[in-house]
Amino acid sequence: MHTAAIAVGVTSVGAWVYLLLGRGWFWRAGKCSAKNICGKAQTGVPVSAVAVVPARNERETIGPAIKSLLGQEFAGRLHVVVVDDHSEDGTAEAARESIEDNRLIVIKAKALPAGWTGKVWAMQQGIEAARDLHPEFILLTDADVVHGRSSLATLVSVAKEGRYDLTSFMVRLHCESMAERLLIPAFVFFFFMLYPPRWIAAANKKTAGAAGGCMLVRADALERAGGLEAIRGEVIDDCALARAIKAERFPSAAEAAPLQSGRVWLGLSDSSESLREYGSFAEIGRMIARTAFNQLRHSWLMLAGGLAGMAITFVVPVALIFLYSTQANPAWVGHSGFGWGTLGLMLGALAWALMTLAYLPVVLYYRLNGLWAVTLPLAASFYMGAAVWSAVKYWSGRGGEWKGRAQDGKTRP
Repeated sequence: MHTAAIAVGVTSVGAWVYLLLGRGWFWRAGKCSAKNICGKAQTGVPVSAVAVVPARNERETIGPAIKSLLGQEFAGRLHVVVVDDHSEDGTAEAARESIEDNRLIVIKAKALPAGWTGKVWAMQQGIEAARDLHPEFILLTDADVVHGRSSLATLVSVAKEGRYDLTSFMVRLHCESMAERLLIPAFVFFFFMLYPPRWIAAANKKTAGAAGGCMLVRADALERAGGLEAIRGEVIDDCALARAIKAERFPSAAEAAPLQSGRVWLGLSDSSESLREYGSFAEIGRMIARTAFNQLRHSWLMLAGGLAGMAITFVVPVALIFLYSTQANPAWVGHSGFGWGTLGLMLGALAWALMTLAYLPVVLYYRLNGLWAVTLPLAASFYMGAAVWSAVKYWSGRGGEWKGRAQDGKTRP
């Protein structure tokens, strides 16, 4: 028993050494902030952009979202297209009443065709409407996001200076309730752990990811990648679009040069935030379950492996400390006073300390007390349970549930 426990403890410590040093420094959240990468205002020739906002039952948030877009400090030409995705709460009317501005266009989405997920189809309707405006950039953003006044200009600057085809902000999510404080920073931490921003931006890495709440894409790059039709059935549409953009190959500017891949960038926003509240653990559980099993490619084998990996990485350190600090067995202690118990405690404490160190920057980004960083094992346990729930929902035909639609079920046509 002791040998196995110590071996798992060593594995846990090794996992955290790798995560801290070998995974693109994903945990250094402040370094992913736009102000630390490209804090300049938009420069050069003004560009044209169209913001496409898919909205389904978003009456409470659509007004502030639109006002924040039309209030951008942006030197170029900007229009906003709101796509009412068959709302039942008067979202379209609320959008029209929010502001009088001829740059605002509100349309109703057509009936959802087979093979498309609802949000992607709504975005497709907005992009089709935007074509008549001939934009250089298209901003795909959610109806609950309030953008900082320089958000669009900063994204354009990042795209221009870094020659990126898709630039994206992970906006600051709502983090006020007890459930949000425990689980929302962890959501960002796990996302960056899966999709390290440095790897996303690196041309020599296949990793591609984006945050669907705020994505700026070059119109020509989107067209080359096959448009949204290429990802029409995706539930995790933002990362699917990033993969399509980064995998797309096109001729470089230099004649006879080899083909180049599309370029993608992801960072944290310092000024844009989501108004969507998750007041309970159940609400956040539903949010996680909507995509977790899809992320695992609907594989029970990958689910089992993911749960085992998370247990070793996040749960084992606490388990070791509990096991070896609550038991009193002289056989665990050697003649020198250093034995199984001491070693188990040391490994558990070291792994937990490394975990806390890695999680602290994200906790501070959310302006929380640093002591919240020690709660990551508890948050990870919740996410493990939500992943299992996601698999159950998929096999029951209710996967990908969002606002009355099940878009990722086993029985989905």
